[in-house]
Amino acid sequence: MNSLISIRSDFPSIQQKVNGNSVIYLDGPAGTQVPKQVLEAMNYYYTHHNSNTHGHFMASQETDQILEEVRQKVATFLNAPGSECISFGQNMTTLNYSLSKGLGRIFTPGDEIVITQLDHEANRGPWLALEELGIATREIKLLANGTLDYDSADLVINKKTKLVCVGLASNIFGTINDIARIKQKAEEVGAYLLIDAVHAAPHCSIDVQELDCDFLLCSAYKFYGPHVGLLYCRPGLLDNVPTDRLRTQESVAPYKIETGTLNHAAIAGVGAAIEFIASRGEGENLRSQLVAALEEIHQHEIKLAKALWRGLDSIPGVHLLGPPIDSPERAPTLAFTIEGLTPAEICQYLGKAGIYAWDGHFYAIRAVEVLDIMKIGGVTRMGVVVYNTMEEIDRTIREVRTLAEQTYRLRQKGSTVKS
Repeated sequence: MNSLISIRSDFPSIQQKVNGNSVIYLDGPAGTQVPKQVLEAMNYYYTHHNSNTHGHFMASQETDQILEEVRQKVATFLNAPGSECISFGQNMTTLNYSLSKGLGRIFTPGDEIVITQLDHEANRGPWLALEELGIATREIKLLANGTLDYDSADLVINKKTKLVCVGLASNIFGTINDIARIKQKAEEVGAYLLIDAVHAAPHCSIDVQELDCDFLLCSAYKFYGPHVGLLYCRPGLLDNVPTDRLRTQESVAPYKIETGTLNHAAIAGVGAAIEFIASRGEGENLRSQLVAALEEIHQHEIKLAKALWRGLDSIPGVHLLGPPIDSPERAPTLAFTIEGLTPAEICQYLGKAGIYAWDGHFYAIRAVEVLDIMKIGGVTRMGVVVYNTMEEIDRTIREVRTLAEQTYRLRQKGSTVKS
Protein backbone atom coordinates (compact mmCIF):
# COMPACT_ATOMS: atom_id res chain seq x y z
CA MET A 1 0.00 0.00 0.00
CA ASN A 2 1.19 3.53 -0.71
CA SER A 3 2.58 5.44 2.25
CA LEU A 4 0.16 6.94 4.72
CA ILE A 5 1.53 10.41 3.93
CA SER A 6 0.63 9.83 0.29
CA ILE A 7 -2.87 8.70 1.23
CA ARG A 8 -3.51 11.73 3.42
CA SER A 9 -2.35 14.07 0.69
CA ASP A 10 -5.17 12.73 -1.50
CA PHE A 11 -7.80 14.20 0.85
CA PRO A 12 -8.03 18.01 0.65
CA SER A 13 -10.54 18.32 3.50
CA ILE A 14 -8.32 16.79 6.19
CA GLN A 15 -5.96 19.76 6.01
CA GLN A 16 -8.50 21.95 7.86
CA LYS A 17 -8.09 23.31 11.40
CA VAL A 18 -10.49 24.17 14.23
CA ASN A 19 -9.39 26.58 16.97
CA GLY A 20 -5.80 26.12 15.84
CA ASN A 21 -6.00 22.31 15.98
CA SER A 22 -5.76 20.03 12.97
CA VAL A 23 -9.07 18.33 12.33
CA ILE A 24 -9.35 14.65 13.22
CA TYR A 25 -12.10 12.94 11.25
CA LEU A 26 -13.40 10.05 13.34
CA ASP A 27 -16.86 10.46 11.81
CA GLY A 28 -16.20 8.00 8.96
CA PRO A 29 -19.12 5.68 9.80
CA ALA A 30 -21.46 8.54 8.84
CA GLY A 31 -19.55 9.17 5.60
CA THR A 32 -15.88 9.31 4.68
CA GLN A 33 -13.98 12.25 3.24
CA VAL A 34 -13.52 12.30 -0.54
CA PRO A 35 -10.13 12.06 -2.27
CA LYS A 36 -9.11 14.43 -5.03
CA GLN A 37 -9.30 11.62 -7.61
CA VAL A 38 -13.07 11.39 -7.04
CA LEU A 39 -13.53 15.15 -7.14
CA GLU A 40 -11.55 15.32 -10.38
CA ALA A 41 -13.61 12.54 -11.97
CA MET A 42 -16.85 14.33 -11.17
CA ASN A 43 -15.51 17.65 -12.42
CA TYR A 44 -14.22 16.00 -15.60
CA TYR A 45 -17.64 14.49 -16.26
CA TYR A 46 -19.31 17.91 -16.01
CA THR A 47 -16.73 19.60 -18.23
CA HIS A 48 -16.47 16.89 -20.90
CA HIS A 49 -19.45 14.51 -20.92
CA ASN A 50 -22.40 16.21 -19.26
CA SER A 51 -25.54 14.94 -21.00
CA ASN A 52 -28.56 12.74 -20.55
CA THR A 53 -28.47 9.15 -21.79
CA HIS A 54 -29.28 7.32 -25.04
CA GLY A 55 -28.76 10.22 -27.43
CA HIS A 56 -27.28 10.09 -30.94
CA PHE A 57 -24.39 12.40 -30.11
CA MET A 58 -20.99 12.06 -28.48
CA ALA A 59 -21.59 13.38 -24.96
CA SER A 60 -24.68 11.23 -24.52
CA GLN A 61 -22.94 8.15 -25.83
CA GLU A 62 -19.99 8.84 -23.52
CA THR A 63 -22.38 9.09 -20.59
CA ASP A 64 -23.90 5.71 -21.53
CA GLN A 65 -20.42 4.24 -21.65
CA ILE A 66 -19.41 5.74 -18.27
CA LEU A 67 -22.51 4.33 -16.56
CA GLU A 68 -21.85 0.87 -17.95
CA GLU A 69 -18.17 1.02 -17.01
CA VAL A 70 -19.02 2.01 -13.44
CA ARG A 71 -21.64 -0.76 -13.20
CA GLN A 72 -18.89 -3.18 -14.12
CA LYS A 73 -16.51 -1.67 -11.55
CA VAL A 74 -19.15 -1.98 -8.84
CA ALA A 75 -19.76 -5.58 -9.93
CA THR A 76 -16.03 -6.21 -9.55
CA PHE A 77 -16.00 -4.41 -6.18
CA LEU A 78 -18.71 -6.81 -4.94
CA ASN A 79 -17.54 -9.79 -7.04
CA ALA A 80 -20.93 -9.93 -8.74
CA PRO A 81 -21.26 -12.07 -11.90
CA GLY A 82 -21.89 -9.07 -14.14
CA SER A 83 -22.96 -5.45 -14.49
CA GLU A 84 -26.59 -6.49 -15.05
CA CYS A 85 -26.71 -7.25 -11.31
CA ILE A 86 -25.94 -3.66 -10.25
CA SER A 87 -28.52 -0.89 -9.92
CA PHE A 88 -27.90 2.73 -8.96
CA GLY A 89 -30.07 4.89 -6.73
CA GLN A 90 -30.18 8.09 -4.72
CA ASN A 91 -29.08 6.22 -1.60
CA MET A 92 -29.38 2.84 0.07
CA THR A 93 -32.59 3.75 1.91
CA THR A 94 -34.40 4.82 -1.25
CA LEU A 95 -33.33 1.68 -3.11
CA ASN A 96 -34.43 -0.52 -0.22
CA TYR A 97 -37.84 1.14 -0.07
CA SER A 98 -38.23 0.58 -3.82
CA LEU A 99 -37.22 -3.04 -3.43
CA SER A 100 -39.57 -3.56 -0.49
CA LYS A 101 -42.53 -2.19 -2.47
CA GLY A 102 -41.75 -4.54 -5.30
CA LEU A 103 -41.37 -7.60 -3.09
CA GLY A 104 -44.50 -6.58 -1.19
CA ARG A 105 -46.44 -7.26 -4.39
CA ILE A 106 -45.07 -10.80 -4.49
CA PHE A 107 -45.53 -11.70 -0.83
CA THR A 108 -48.99 -12.44 0.53
CA PRO A 109 -50.75 -11.79 3.86
CA GLY A 110 -49.43 -14.20 6.46
CA ASP A 111 -45.94 -14.25 4.99
CA GLU A 112 -43.16 -13.13 7.33
CA ILE A 113 -40.00 -11.04 7.01
CA VAL A 114 -37.19 -11.36 9.56
CA ILE A 115 -35.22 -8.25 10.57
CA THR A 116 -32.80 -7.67 13.46
CA GLN A 117 -32.68 -5.43 16.51
CA LEU A 118 -29.13 -4.43 15.58
CA ASP A 119 -29.71 -3.08 12.09
CA HIS A 120 -29.74 0.47 10.79
CA GLU A 121 -33.33 1.60 10.35
CA ALA A 122 -32.84 1.64 6.56
CA ASN A 123 -32.90 -2.16 6.73
CA ARG A 124 -35.88 -2.24 9.07
CA GLY A 125 -38.28 0.56 8.13
CA PRO A 126 -38.91 -0.51 4.52
CA TRP A 127 -39.86 -4.00 5.71
CA LEU A 128 -41.92 -2.85 8.68
CA ALA A 129 -43.93 -0.75 6.21
CA LEU A 130 -45.21 -3.95 4.61
CA GLU A 131 -47.15 -4.80 7.76
CA GLU A 132 -50.00 -2.72 6.32
CA LEU A 133 -50.27 -5.43 3.64
CA GLY A 134 -50.61 -8.15 6.25
CA ILE A 135 -46.96 -9.20 5.94
CA ALA A 136 -45.58 -9.75 9.43
CA THR A 137 -42.09 -8.87 10.66
CA ARG A 138 -40.16 -10.79 13.30
CA GLU A 139 -36.94 -9.73 15.02
CA ILE A 140 -33.65 -11.45 15.71
CA LYS A 141 -32.79 -10.28 19.21
CA LEU A 142 -29.77 -8.25 20.28
CA LEU A 143 -27.63 -9.33 23.22
CA ALA A 144 -26.12 -6.94 25.76
CA ASN A 145 -22.64 -7.38 24.25
CA GLY A 146 -23.77 -5.90 20.93
CA THR A 147 -24.02 -9.21 19.05
CA LEU A 148 -27.05 -10.97 17.63
CA ASP A 149 -28.76 -13.78 19.50
CA TYR A 150 -28.45 -16.55 16.93
CA ASP A 151 -30.62 -18.87 19.01
CA SER A 152 -33.44 -16.39 18.53
CA ALA A 153 -32.68 -16.37 14.79
CA ASP A 154 -33.28 -20.12 14.73
CA LEU A 155 -36.67 -19.52 16.34
CA VAL A 156 -37.97 -16.63 14.22
CA ILE A 157 -36.84 -17.96 10.82
CA ASN A 158 -39.48 -20.51 9.94
CA LYS A 159 -41.52 -21.90 7.07
CA LYS A 160 -43.52 -18.65 6.84
CA THR A 161 -40.34 -16.59 6.33
CA LYS A 162 -39.96 -15.21 2.82
CA LEU A 163 -37.07 -12.81 3.41
CA VAL A 164 -34.31 -12.39 6.01
CA CYS A 165 -32.72 -8.92 6.26
CA VAL A 166 -29.46 -8.50 8.16
CA GLY A 167 -26.47 -6.18 8.27
CA LEU A 168 -23.00 -7.43 7.44
CA ALA A 169 -21.51 -5.07 10.04
CA SER A 170 -23.13 -2.88 12.70
CA ASN A 171 -22.73 0.85 12.18
CA ILE A 172 -23.02 1.52 15.91
CA PHE A 173 -21.01 -1.24 17.62
CA GLY A 174 -18.76 -2.53 14.83
CA THR A 175 -20.18 -6.04 15.20
CA ILE A 176 -19.65 -8.28 12.16
CA ASN A 177 -22.54 -10.71 11.95
CA ASP A 178 -22.39 -14.43 11.25
CA ILE A 179 -23.94 -14.26 7.79
CA ALA A 180 -23.15 -17.89 7.00
CA ARG A 181 -25.22 -19.09 9.94
CA ILE A 182 -28.17 -16.88 9.02
CA LYS A 183 -27.87 -17.87 5.37
CA GLN A 184 -28.02 -21.55 6.28
CA LYS A 185 -31.22 -21.06 8.25
CA ALA A 186 -32.80 -18.93 5.52
CA GLU A 187 -31.89 -21.53 2.93
CA GLU A 188 -33.52 -24.28 4.98
CA VAL A 189 -36.89 -22.52 4.74
CA GLY A 190 -36.45 -21.22 1.18
CA ALA A 191 -36.26 -17.54 2.15
CA TYR A 192 -34.41 -14.80 0.31
CA LEU A 193 -31.40 -13.23 2.07
CA LEU A 194 -30.82 -9.46 1.93
CA ILE A 195 -27.61 -7.95 3.32
CA ASP A 196 -26.99 -4.34 4.30
CA ALA A 197 -23.27 -3.90 3.61
CA VAL A 198 -23.16 -0.12 4.00
CA HIS A 199 -20.94 -0.17 7.07
CA ALA A 200 -18.80 -3.09 5.95
CA ALA A 201 -17.88 -1.84 2.47
CA PRO A 202 -15.01 0.51 3.48
CA HIS A 203 -13.39 -2.05 5.75
CA CYS A 204 -13.33 -5.43 3.99
CA SER A 205 -13.68 -6.96 0.55
CA ILE A 206 -17.23 -8.11 -0.18
CA ASP A 207 -17.97 -11.19 -2.25
CA VAL A 208 -21.67 -11.60 -2.99
CA GLN A 209 -21.04 -15.01 -4.51
CA GLU A 210 -19.33 -16.25 -1.37
CA LEU A 211 -22.02 -14.69 0.83
CA ASP A 212 -24.55 -16.37 -1.48
CA CYS A 213 -27.06 -13.57 -0.88
CA ASP A 214 -30.01 -12.62 -3.05
CA PHE A 215 -29.75 -8.87 -2.47
CA LEU A 216 -27.01 -6.62 -1.09
CA LEU A 217 -26.98 -2.86 -0.66
CA CYS A 218 -24.24 -0.36 0.08
CA SER A 219 -23.48 3.35 -0.30
CA ALA A 220 -20.49 4.85 -2.08
CA TYR A 221 -20.18 7.80 0.30
CA LYS A 222 -19.08 5.36 3.00
CA PHE A 223 -16.09 4.23 0.89
CA TYR A 224 -14.63 7.57 -0.25
CA GLY A 225 -17.17 8.26 -2.98
CA PRO A 226 -20.18 10.56 -3.50
CA HIS A 227 -23.76 10.01 -2.38
CA VAL A 228 -24.93 7.13 -4.57
CA GLY A 229 -26.77 4.00 -3.43
CA LEU A 230 -25.86 0.62 -4.89
CA LEU A 231 -28.01 -2.49 -5.14
CA TYR A 232 -26.87 -5.98 -6.08
CA CYS A 233 -29.53 -8.50 -7.12
CA ARG A 234 -28.83 -12.13 -7.87
CA PRO A 235 -28.86 -12.67 -11.67
CA GLY A 236 -32.41 -12.91 -13.00
CA LEU A 237 -34.06 -12.05 -9.69
CA LEU A 238 -34.86 -8.38 -10.23
CA ASP A 239 -36.58 -9.19 -13.53
CA ASN A 240 -39.29 -10.93 -11.53
CA VAL A 241 -39.82 -8.12 -9.00
CA PRO A 242 -42.70 -5.75 -9.96
CA THR A 243 -40.96 -2.47 -9.14
CA ASP A 244 -42.40 1.01 -9.45
CA ARG A 245 -41.35 2.44 -12.80
CA LEU A 246 -42.59 4.68 -15.56
CA ARG A 247 -43.71 2.85 -18.68
CA THR A 248 -40.87 4.61 -20.49
CA GLN A 249 -38.27 3.01 -18.22
CA GLU A 250 -36.63 -0.22 -19.35
CA SER A 251 -38.41 -3.19 -17.80
CA VAL A 252 -35.38 -5.39 -17.23
CA ALA A 253 -32.56 -5.54 -14.69
CA PRO A 254 -30.70 -3.54 -13.63
CA TYR A 255 -32.68 -0.53 -14.92
CA LYS A 256 -36.21 -1.32 -13.79
CA ILE A 257 -35.61 -0.13 -10.22
CA GLU A 258 -33.82 3.07 -11.30
CA THR A 259 -36.45 5.80 -11.27
CA GLY A 260 -35.80 9.07 -13.08
CA THR A 261 -32.54 10.50 -14.33
CA LEU A 262 -29.54 9.29 -12.36
CA ASN A 263 -26.77 11.48 -10.94
CA HIS A 264 -24.29 10.80 -13.73
CA ALA A 265 -21.42 12.87 -12.34
CA ALA A 266 -21.72 11.21 -8.94
CA ILE A 267 -21.74 7.78 -10.59
CA ALA A 268 -18.53 8.71 -12.37
CA GLY A 269 -17.21 9.52 -8.91
CA VAL A 270 -18.18 6.05 -7.68
CA GLY A 271 -15.96 4.52 -10.34
CA ALA A 272 -13.11 6.79 -9.26
CA ALA A 273 -13.59 5.81 -5.60
CA ILE A 274 -13.27 2.13 -6.51
CA GLU A 275 -10.16 2.87 -8.55
CA PHE A 276 -8.77 4.88 -5.63
CA ILE A 277 -9.14 1.91 -3.28
CA ALA A 278 -7.70 -0.49 -5.86
CA SER A 279 -4.65 1.74 -6.36
CA ARG A 280 -3.62 0.86 -2.79
CA GLY A 281 -3.23 -2.83 -3.63
CA GLU A 282 -1.22 -4.99 -5.98
CA GLY A 283 -2.69 -7.60 -8.30
CA GLU A 284 -3.20 -8.74 -11.85
CA ASN A 285 -6.66 -7.23 -12.22
CA LEU A 286 -9.06 -4.83 -10.53
CA ARG A 287 -10.60 -7.49 -8.28
CA SER A 288 -7.29 -8.78 -6.95
CA GLN A 289 -6.10 -5.21 -6.40
CA LEU A 290 -9.26 -4.41 -4.43
CA VAL A 291 -8.95 -7.52 -2.26
CA ALA A 292 -5.29 -6.79 -1.50
CA ALA A 293 -5.93 -3.11 -0.83
CA LEU A 294 -8.88 -3.71 1.49
CA GLU A 295 -6.89 -6.26 3.47
CA GLU A 296 -4.08 -3.74 4.00
CA ILE A 297 -6.58 -1.03 4.81
CA HIS A 298 -8.24 -3.32 7.34
CA GLN A 299 -4.92 -4.07 9.04
CA HIS A 300 -4.15 -0.34 9.28
CA GLU A 301 -7.62 0.49 10.60
CA ILE A 302 -7.84 -2.29 13.15
CA LYS A 303 -4.40 -1.42 14.56
CA LEU A 304 -5.60 2.11 15.23
CA ALA A 305 -8.97 0.94 16.51
CA LYS A 306 -7.28 -1.37 19.02
CA ALA A 307 -5.12 1.50 20.27
CA LEU A 308 -8.20 3.72 20.58
CA TRP A 309 -10.19 1.02 22.42
CA ARG A 310 -7.38 0.30 24.89
CA GLY A 311 -6.73 3.96 25.48
CA LEU A 312 -10.37 4.73 26.16
CA ASP A 313 -10.76 1.59 28.25
CA SER A 314 -7.98 2.82 30.56
CA ILE A 315 -9.87 6.01 31.40
CA PRO A 316 -12.02 5.89 34.59
CA GLY A 317 -15.67 6.61 33.82
CA VAL A 318 -15.48 5.53 30.19
CA HIS A 319 -17.63 2.52 29.27
CA LEU A 320 -17.16 0.82 25.90
CA LEU A 321 -20.01 -1.06 24.25
CA GLY A 322 -20.02 -3.85 21.69
CA PRO A 323 -17.77 -6.84 21.10
CA PRO A 324 -14.19 -6.60 22.44
CA ILE A 325 -11.78 -5.03 20.00
CA ASP A 326 -9.77 -8.26 19.89
CA SER A 327 -12.75 -10.18 18.51
CA PRO A 328 -11.62 -11.95 15.32
CA GLU A 329 -14.36 -10.43 13.19
CA ARG A 330 -14.85 -6.76 13.93
CA ALA A 331 -15.12 -3.41 12.16
CA PRO A 332 -12.98 -0.49 13.44
CA THR A 333 -15.95 1.35 14.94
CA LEU A 334 -16.25 2.09 18.67
CA ALA A 335 -19.17 3.20 20.84
CA PHE A 336 -18.78 4.47 24.39
CA THR A 337 -20.28 6.54 27.18
CA ILE A 338 -18.72 8.65 29.95
CA GLU A 339 -20.27 8.76 33.41
CA GLY A 340 -21.85 12.11 34.12
CA LEU A 341 -21.96 13.27 30.50
CA THR A 342 -24.37 12.88 27.63
CA PRO A 343 -22.95 11.82 24.25
CA ALA A 344 -23.90 15.26 22.91
CA GLU A 345 -21.81 16.95 25.61
CA ILE A 346 -18.86 14.70 24.79
CA CYS A 347 -19.05 15.50 21.08
CA GLN A 348 -19.44 19.22 21.73
CA TYR A 349 -16.24 19.20 23.78
CA LEU A 350 -14.35 17.15 21.21
CA GLY A 351 -15.68 19.26 18.34
CA LYS A 352 -14.16 22.40 19.84
CA ALA A 353 -10.84 20.56 19.90
CA GLY A 354 -11.20 19.67 16.22
CA ILE A 355 -12.08 16.02 16.84
CA TYR A 356 -15.12 14.99 14.82
CA ALA A 357 -17.22 12.27 16.44
CA TRP A 358 -20.94 11.51 16.44
CA ASP A 359 -23.48 11.22 19.22
CA GLY A 360 -26.88 9.54 19.21
CA HIS A 361 -28.29 6.34 17.76
CA PHE A 362 -27.07 6.71 14.13
CA TYR A 363 -30.38 5.26 12.89
CA ALA A 364 -29.64 2.02 14.77
CA ILE A 365 -32.38 3.25 17.07
CA ARG A 366 -33.81 -0.18 17.89
CA ALA A 367 -30.44 -1.29 19.28
CA VAL A 368 -30.24 1.80 21.49
CA GLU A 369 -33.78 1.14 22.74
CA VAL A 370 -33.10 -2.52 23.49
CA LEU A 371 -29.93 -1.71 25.45
CA ASP A 372 -31.80 1.05 27.31
CA ILE A 373 -29.34 3.83 26.51
CA MET A 374 -31.71 6.14 24.71
CA LYS A 375 -32.36 7.86 28.04
CA ILE A 376 -28.83 9.30 28.01
CA GLY A 377 -28.92 10.21 24.32
CA GLY A 378 -27.37 7.05 22.92
CA VAL A 379 -23.61 6.72 22.64
CA THR A 380 -20.56 8.51 21.34
CA ARG A 381 -19.26 6.81 18.19
CA MET A 382 -15.81 6.96 16.60
CA GLY A 383 -14.73 5.16 13.46
CA VAL A 384 -11.29 4.65 11.97
CA VAL A 385 -10.71 4.78 8.21
CA VAL A 386 -7.73 4.80 5.88
CA TYR A 387 -6.63 8.40 6.39
CA ASN A 388 -6.49 8.28 10.21
CA THR A 389 -3.14 8.11 12.02
CA MET A 390 -1.77 6.90 15.35
CA GLU A 391 -0.97 10.51 16.25
CA GLU A 392 -4.66 11.34 15.85
CA ILE A 393 -5.63 8.41 18.05
CA ASP A 394 -3.19 9.47 20.77
CA ARG A 395 -4.50 13.03 20.72
CA THR A 396 -8.10 11.81 20.87
CA ILE A 397 -7.36 9.63 23.91
CA ARG A 398 -5.71 12.58 25.67
CA GLU A 399 -8.71 14.82 25.04
CA VAL A 400 -11.19 12.19 26.25
CA ARG A 401 -9.06 11.59 29.35
CA THR A 402 -8.98 15.31 30.11
CA LEU A 403 -12.75 15.54 29.73
CA ALA A 404 -13.42 12.47 31.88
CA GLU A 405 -11.09 13.64 34.64
CA GLN A 406 -12.60 17.13 34.59
CA THR A 407 -16.07 15.62 34.81
CA TYR A 408 -15.05 13.37 37.68
CA ARG A 409 -13.59 16.26 39.69
CA LEU A 410 -16.68 18.38 39.19
CA ARG A 411 -18.96 15.50 40.14
CA GLN A 412 -16.95 15.03 43.32
CA LYS A 413 -17.62 18.69 44.13
CA GLY A 414 -21.29 18.25 43.31
CA SER A 415 -21.11 20.65 40.39
CA THR A 416 -22.88 20.50 37.07
CA VAL A 417 -20.55 19.99 34.14
CA LYS A 418 -20.93 22.49 31.36
CA SER A 419 -19.25 21.93 28.02
